[in-house]
Amino acid sequence: MRIATWNVNSITARLPRLLAWLESSGTDVLCLQEAKIAEEQFPFDQLRELGYEAAVHATGRWNGVAVLSRVGLEDVVKGLPGDPGYDGVTEPRALSATCGPVRVWSVYVPNGREVDHPHYAYKLQWFEALKAAVAGDASGSRPFAVLGDYNVAPTDDDVYDVAAFEGSTHVTPAERAALVSLQEAGLSDVVPRPLKYDHPYTYWDYRQLCFPKNRGMRIDLVYGNEPFAKAVKDAYVDREERKGKGASDHAPVVVDLDV
Repeated sequence: MRIATWNVNSITARLPRLLAWLESSGTDVLCLQEAKIAEEQFPFDQLRELGYEAAVHATGRWNGVAVLSRVGLEDVVKGLPGDPGYDGVTEPRALSATCGPVRVWSVYVPNGREVDHPHYAYKLQWFEALKAAVAGDASGSRPFAVLGDYNVAPTDDDVYDVAAFEGSTHVTPAERAALVSLQEAGLSDVVPRPLKYDHPYTYWDYRQLCFPKNRGMRIDLVYGNEPFAKAVKDAYVDREERKGKGASDHAPVVVDLDV
């Protein structure tokens, strides 16, 4: 079974690439983030033609998550129980579903913006709500994983130059502590292998030639429980999909399971 996560940075802008990638990659379950599309505009028909069902939680703004599956789609839950919301609004940042033998969450963790910004405090509160929400599935016997754009680099090795991020979000002790706390719920980091270079970065800014210079970050993560982690046969970053015209600034992370 092949499971992947991908921040597509707009379904509308990336649809041809998404459909082509699904056809060529052999992916059974794909967790999407930053859909930037309203649910009623989601390309259900095009995906159905390729054999995929879709569960979507999106409003058409800059958030939005989805789970695509060709191995079944059941017990869908939209939203994060206990979501703290931001500025009075509960954003579409989490979606869970059972796909065949595996249960997954697709998550788009708040960015945080700046350390002294209210969005940063919201990000840490959101992590607390996520930990509480996944604790039951994480401790269960069924393979379970939380996949998505976490907007946190777990270690200094997960950014091209930690000095370049000094004083910024994504690398602060509090954000990394939130990842450690999530692991305490029974999840572990499934670290993919890079297809090129030494580090499996998943995101490269569009600006300043960051991708050609490999100035990247590993912020798209897969956190699985023990049954999931034991079933992992391979994991990699499909860096090729970050290349070329019209690419997302994130690359898919792919995990192969023996389940």
